[in-house]
Amino acid sequence: MKPTKPPIGFVLSQASKAVARAFDDAMVEAGGSLPVWLVLLSLAPGGERSQSELAQAVGVQGPTLTHHLNGLEADGLIVRARDPGDRRSHQVSLTPEGRARFLHLRQTAERFDVRLRGDLDDAMVDQLRDLLGRLRVNVGGGKP
Repeated sequence: MKPTKPPIGFVLSQASKAVARAFDDAMVEAGGSLPVWLVLLSLAPGGERSQSELAQAVGVQGPTLTHHLNGLEADGLIVRARDPGDRRSHQVSLTPEGRARFLHLRQTAERFDVRLRGDLDDAMVDQLRDLLGRLRVNVGGGKP
């Protein structure tokens, strides 16, 4: 009897967990974490974003984002201000220290990407992106 291969969902789940764990470890070693990186990355283009926009961009619920923002604000990496047009809403922006941390973590992310790619050439990486996009569509996750 021919051995069966594990389902692609299982293989993808295991790979995703291993990559996420290794990426978070690299971020922690560089003075951040995956959630910190995602928040800083979302704010890096400049300007202000509402907490609800950030929560959606980062993929977390409001209370979880608030927890992370509290730490980032205490570390001097972000500032929050009430939205003058909606006093219930807060606008979040990077401080100069936050921008510097973002740039440092971006270098870490770029080094991790080189490590993750290993011996994959550009064509293989493009194919991987395409296949992962198709899998996302297959499970109802939107555009590839």
